[in-house]
Amino acid sequence: MNRPAPVEISYENMRFLITHNPTNATLNKFTEELKKYGVTTLVRVCDATYDKAPVEKEGIHVLDWPFDDGAPPPNQIVDDWLNLLKTKFREEPGCCVAVHCVAGLGRAPVLVALALIECGMKYEDAVQFIRQKRRGAFNSKQLLYLEKYRPKMRLRFRETNGHCCVQ
Repeated sequence: MNRPAPVEISYENMRFLITHNPTNATLNKFTEELKKYGVTTLVRVCDATYDKAPVEKEGIHVLDWPFDDGAPPPNQIVDDWLNLLKTKFREEPGCCVAVHCVAGLGRAPVLVALALIECGMKYEDAVQFIRQKRRGAFNSKQLLYLEKYRPKMRLRFRETNGHCCVQ
């Protein structure tokens, strides 16, 4: 299967790496790629296809938050994701959070889009911003979810002049 290359999405002081899932056979190359981007946390939103121990041995924390392919994320995963970002970008300025599903075209881009929307970007702009680097991202059900999503501005704070928490 031909997989798209990992793409970095940067907005304000947030950095994400959207990628596809590795296999145990490609794990070394995958881990090197994560390190190249300065990834300290990897969020896996599909079923596990590889042993996370070698990745964690390299100092990259792996979180398993799987949800159904083609579907929007459950509220609990959205809350966990936004709380993770708030903490990571505050405590480790300049860090990069990686997220992957199977192909890196649906579930992973949706989570990144939610972060952009929580920072004040309109959903259409978030979709376009991600699609510029990740062609084919999002299906119609995910687009509808993002369109209806109502941000609570959980990544914005008054003390940062209305900018994302990461400033």
